[in-house]
Amino acid sequence: MVQRRSVRQQRMLKDFGAHLKRWRTVNNMAASDVADRASVTRETLRNVESGTGTARMDSLFAILAALGILDEVVEAANPYNSEVARVRIDEILRTGGTL
Repeated sequence: MVQRRSVRQQRMLKDFGAHLKRWRTVNNMAASDVADRASVTRETLRNVESGTGTARMDSLFAILAALGILDEVVEAANPYNSEVARVRIDEILRTGGTL
């Protein structure tokens, strides 16, 4: 399968992976500890942390849970936490739309 990623997406994948690696360091966890707790291979974890590989969403969620940050990451995606999104949601609902 051909993967097409913009330069921005590539940079964000690397940044996200680096953030996860820092969380692992903050939690004083070896890569093998995170991989074991997440039930993923060390290679999967290495690819996620380097921002170079692909991972299934359930594997990524398991890694986030092993690091203790799953709830925060999921909540960060909640549109109700964004002022801009809340304004747009209000507009959608005001005009009879649904979410």
